[in-house]
Amino acid sequence: MLKKDLRSLYINRRYAIDEESLTDSSLSIANELLRLPVWSHDYYHIFLPISENKEIDTTFILSILQGKDKNVVLPKVGDNTTLQHFLLTDSTRLKKNKWNIPEPVDGIEVPTNKIDVIFIPLLAFDKNGNRVGYGKGFYDTFLAECRDDVIKIGLSLFPVEEDLITDIYENDVPLDYCVTPSETYSF
Repeated sequence: MLKKDLRSLYINRRYAIDEESLTDSSLSIANELLRLPVWSHDYYHIFLPISENKEIDTTFILSILQGKDKNVVLPKVGDNTTLQHFLLTDSTRLKKNKWNIPEPVDGIEVPTNKIDVIFIPLLAFDKNGNRVGYGKGFYDTFLAECRDDVIKIGLSLFPVEEDLITDIYENDVPLDYCVTPSETYSF
């Protein structure tokens, strides 16, 4: 199936979710993550949700990371298709950008080679670990800059898409895991 078709389908599915179900699913995803063997690392990169798009509420995961005293890194949209990465501290100020993404205003920038684990937003994924996002390419560019051993974890409200994504590009980086409210997929 083509990414554009999956994108349209899953955006509509996401908008059909009520707030209570979204909160329950977000909490279930956080609990599923605790089963993964990824908690011995230092630097964890996590996105903050676009609430208007009914994205997974990552505050539950953020609480886990802070409870485990991990270094939390937040993305900030830069020029073109690039992301900058900032350490979350007590003094970090957040502001929504033009896409309503909450992001750090400024702070301590973290180089990509320090990041150990990345929680990745997505709309859909297939059984080969390929993912569909919003199509802007921010995470594709970011993942290409990371170390080969960085752990890439997709977070999805929905189960795996049975149809394979047919328009995979050379620069697309597959996931290592994808976590849904009821299951964890390993690739």
